Amino acid sequence: MASLTQLEYLIAVDKHRHFGKAAAACSVSQPTLSMQLHKMEEEYGVTFFDRSKQPILPNPEAIPLIEQAKTILREYGKLKHLTLDSSQDLVGDFKIGVIPTVAPYLLPRFLGEFSSEFPKLNLNIRELTTQQIIEALDRDEIDAGILATPLDLPTLDERPLYYEPFYVYTSPHHPLAKLKSVTEDDLTANGVWLLSEGHCFRTQVVKLCSARKTSAVFKNVSFESGSMETIISLIDQGHGYTLLPALAGPRISKERRSQLKEIKSPIPTREISLVYRRSQYKQAMLKKLSETIKKNLPKEVFQKRSNNLSIIQIK
Repeated sequence: MASLTQLEYLIAVDKHRHFGKAAAACSVSQPTLSMQLHKMEEEYGVTFFDRSKQPILPNPEAIPLIEQAKTILREYGKLKHLTLDSSQDLVGDFKIGVIPTVAPYLLPRFLGEFSSEFPKLNLNIRELTTQQIIEALDRDEIDAGILATPLDLPTLDERPLYYEPFYVYTSPHHPLAKLKSVTEDDLTANGVWLLSEGHCFRTQVVKLCSARKTSAVFKNVSFESGSMETIISLIDQGHGYTLLPALAGPRISKERRSQLKEIKSPIPTREISLVYRRSQYKQAMLKKLSETIKKNLPKEVFQKRSNNLSIIQIK
């Protein structure tokens, strides 16, 4: 029977697809790791990886065994957390992925309080795209993600945190600047700045604005940004418009607040949720994180879904 250490080695190789990197991650020498995997291969009569490929790949017959190894280690991890649901003192590590269009606007609102309330909990946060969060959850590299939903994936649970309306942010020279409020019919691809591919907020903006692959602010410039702040700066220089999530609104200077336009009902909105694997055992941490976030939400977002909100899908 394979030991827990051997299972950890197996999963590390599957994750890194490289024996040297897996050994380094497990703090052992590569010969030690390779020897332990070889013992497992002899015991189970299967070769786990095709070493002729670069990066190495799991053999088809080994994939069910690798998945079962992940399940075993996940269940073993529950033993450390069985008493946490009844404890206020959270201890251990918790890894979170947050999409870039949420992180700079949400994290400053709750991180200080959460860190102070749970000083023995080590919170590790990474900015990742939606697809990267899904993949990291699948590989058990993170415990949860904060991102736009619904995803409707069978392996994941979604715990809605808030509903965030969209605003139009326009330069003074764009036709939208003359309107007191905007309807969805007013939103076109004319002069819209987009985030780059891979950002779910881009997908939502494209659906609302019927935008093409690239923006048309300048005829001879094709530009897509990975940063909402870069787009805001371009608009501040007098060019084009974009859509902003409500939590980004307070970042707009008072002098330019008149360029921020509400969209009439039904208000285009995104659902932001705490997402995690259905087998996730750190439920106490998830609960406290959700509670702290909701407690620190501003009036610009809604905590309940209502009929005057139009949830924009991300697929």
